[in-house]
Amino acid sequence: MGRIALPRSGSGSEEGASLYAAHQKVYPKAVRGPVRRLKWVMLAACLAIYYLLPWLRWDRGPGLPDQAVLVDVADARIFLFNLEIWPQEIYFVTGLLVLAAIGLFAVTSLFGRVWCGFACPQTVWTDLFLLVERWIEGDRNARIKRDAAPASRDKVLRKVLKHAAWIAIAAATGGAFVIYFQDARAALRAIPAGTASVETYVFFALFTGTTYLLAGWAREQVCTYMCPWPRFQAAMLDEQSLVVTYRAWRGEPRGKARAEGVGDCVDCRACLHACPTGIDIRDGQQLACIGCGLCIDACDEVMHKLQRPHGLVAFETLANLAASDAATLGMPPGPVRQLCGMKARAPVRLARPRSLMYAGVLALVAAVMLGAFLLRDSATLAVLRDRAPLYVRLSDGGIRNGYTLKLANRRLAEPALLLELVAPPGFQLVVQEAPLDAGGHPRLRLAADGITEWRALVSLPAGQPVAASTPIRFRLRDAAGRVRLDESSVFLAPERGSP
Repeated sequence: MGRIALPRSGSGSEEGASLYAAHQKVYPKAVRGPVRRLKWVMLAACLAIYYLLPWLRWDRGPGLPDQAVLVDVADARIFLFNLEIWPQEIYFVTGLLVLAAIGLFAVTSLFGRVWCGFACPQTVWTDLFLLVERWIEGDRNARIKRDAAPASRDKVLRKVLKHAAWIAIAAATGGAFVIYFQDARAALRAIPAGTASVETYVFFALFTGTTYLLAGWAREQVCTYMCPWPRFQAAMLDEQSLVVTYRAWRGEPRGKARAEGVGDCVDCRACLHACPTGIDIRDGQQLACIGCGLCIDACDEVMHKLQRPHGLVAFETLANLAASDAATLGMPPGPVRQLCGMKARAPVRLARPRSLMYAGVLALVAAVMLGAFLLRDSATLAVLRDRAPLYVRLSDGGIRNGYTLKLANRRLAEPALLLELVAPPGFQLVVQEAPLDAGGHPRLRLAADGITEWRALVSLPAGQPVAASTPIRFRLRDAAGRVRLDESSVFLAPERGSP
């Protein structure tokens, strides 16, 4: 690691003490218990959703993809089951991200870093890689012993097998990512055959490489040094937030199990050995703690063997921790101190100003999103006026402006709408290649689940008074005469006195 030379008096620029500590590899020990079982359930659920979701089929009708979740880059759509999001509706994606962020803030304020400990992709894939490592190389002590031993046939074979399994998992992860952006079945045939697009192989390699490096090599360093979340998640916690903590009022002073006058902590370091980030929870709240709770299972297993109550390390609020500290101050270790400390605790207050504020904001954003979704139009009209030239002077002295009408239809039906021009008297409308109804209005047919472009020409005969800029509107009505779409634009003409 890097070293910084610190000047010393009378010594010039002699090399000083290192300001950096060399990285020490963490060897997490396998544990059993309710927290570990919950983490296995979360791991299985998260991996199943990620790997299997692109293969789920969803019938949307002819001409549309039948993949349940698809980011269709080629046609600029996002398909989420029965929901179809167009580029003009990207605010729905923004709203979902805002909802997810507020939800994360709310969960953190209530239960600490449960996202980091149970559902974060870095945690999930690191857990998976550690599981494979234990299957091949054994648990903590066996891995430490093997790494310290000289090279041997067994060591090399196990290392090669482990990394091969890691690369296979990473490749499956990269492959699963790219099939969210294209048909899964077609991609499964194209990728190994070498016929997929360059972009597919680039992102496949990118996600394969990052999964292998982050879950296999970087591991806890991602949580400690790379991830920004620990730096500001403390601002979302208060004294009523549940966090993984060590009940020092019960465990101190530490000592041997049969020693007199010592607390329940026997200094076995089981909590430290189980921690995937290599910290000692007994040192208090730390940035590197991801709140996974594995130290709870490790400690409870030791307490069970010693026939002592579980919960020396537990999910606890800082308010209850302070209350137990105050209630047991000066008391000698023993059952009485244990009873007094637990009696001093109060029920966790889930409804408090901070959590209610998050709930209110979450409900507000959700209501706005729901309202926007329910009020979304099945068709939209965009009017693009020609910019070069701004206007055309006709041979008879009249003025003409050109417009491109873009009609987006989000339904499978192909409705025909009647176009009318809302403008001062004298203006005339012609839509190229559009049939006219009995009243002389252009009939515009909308393509099913697509965008249709029409060329519209608005002209004003010579001799008609007109301003340099006149507001006009393009209005579309259905067969019943109801206004379906209405969009404004302007008609430009030369200034008076201009040629």
